[in-house]
Amino acid sequence: MFGALALGETRISGLLEGEDVLSTAAAMRALGAGVSHERETGLWRVIGVGAGGCREPDNVLDLGNSGTSARLLSGILASHRFTSVMTGDASLRRRPMQRVIGPLQSMGARFASRDGGRLPLAITGSDELVPIEYRLPVASAQVKSAILLAGLNTAGETTVIEPEATRDHTERMLRHFGATVRVVDGESGAKRITVVGWPELRACEIVVPGDPSSAAFAVVAAAIRPGSDVTVEAVGVNPLRAGLYQTLREMGVDLAFENPRDVGGEPVADLRVRGGVLRGVDVPPERAPSMIDEYPILAIAAACAQGTTRMLGLAELRAKESDRLASVAAGLAANGVRHDIGADSLTVHGTGTAPPGGGLVATHLDHRIAMAFLVLGTASAEPVAVDDGGPIDTSFPGFASLMNGLGAAIGPA
Repeated sequence: MFGALALGETRISGLLEGEDVLSTAAAMRALGAGVSHERETGLWRVIGVGAGGCREPDNVLDLGNSGTSARLLSGILASHRFTSVMTGDASLRRRPMQRVIGPLQSMGARFASRDGGRLPLAITGSDELVPIEYRLPVASAQVKSAILLAGLNTAGETTVIEPEATRDHTERMLRHFGATVRVVDGESGAKRITVVGWPELRACEIVVPGDPSSAAFAVVAAAIRPGSDVTVEAVGVNPLRAGLYQTLREMGVDLAFENPRDVGGEPVADLRVRGGVLRGVDVPPERAPSMIDEYPILAIAAACAQGTTRMLGLAELRAKESDRLASVAAGLAANGVRHDIGADSLTVHGTGTAPPGGGLVATHLDHRIAMAFLVLGTASAEPVAVDDGGPIDTSFPGFASLMNGLGAAIGPA
């Protein structure tokens, strides 16, 4: 997206080639950017149109399963003077978009959606949006990013007030492409993030570090198997994304950040994890924004730990690809793991021995539910099955082969 809004050719290496990324690339092509991929080298080239330079798409933009793409793209489309329509798969069409629609409407864009602000979503944008100062009612980097992206093609300064810190990849990337972004501390620990409109974004080289959410599956698989020793190379360790790794260390996991370095404005390290005995811990609610996508796999670690793990502040899990809180609880129940579920909490009672397993887990088209419970199967007494592994390719193509290379045995039943 940033390459498409910049002038010149952006070259991207290390890009995850999952279905979410491919859907986003197709959408940016439809909006006028040149996007090509060299299969031999893995290099992606994006010829940008400049901030505010997108053209009206000829057809509906299909974002597949990517909620991040749909919400961020809403901000871009809101600041262009044409009407466009976004849709997605059955899972994405169930996800709430009102939290993005509200602030973008207040800037001057118009929306038409299904009941509850759900996709398909028609957006009539404007190149005369008004800047706003918006306080996030819930911690959401996606909402923050949508507003900042709309602010790029808006005169003046657009500000998002963040009561709880969320991942800051957008702010870092905006600066990397040449935008002016200010982040200042406000009252009671809140942050004010301001973007100055109408910058001339400059194409640049991007090396994408490994996704910490994807790395989490291999890390936890190693952590729950005593005697394991696995290194996952070149993973992003942004502090606002590292909540899982902090939690695993509290559980007693031998987890080291080796060879720390900076790549494209993001902190990166090699993660080395050695398996051993885990203990239950309390995970505070304020940690949720830094690990919201990692709770399903943390629940697997908790199922293999000795003692009780309490995870608090999980309400946002109910608005993911599935109701992840309910899906995790159901998967634990299907595999004989004692647990208690609350409105925004999950408590897992580990015994320190191999979970029973043997269950069939309903994934509800959610890739993280599928991958998490396949990892459970690497440590359980009986194999664990998932009803549909297809959604895994949305974020982690090659997951099964990679895990099998580490010693798992994932395959068709």
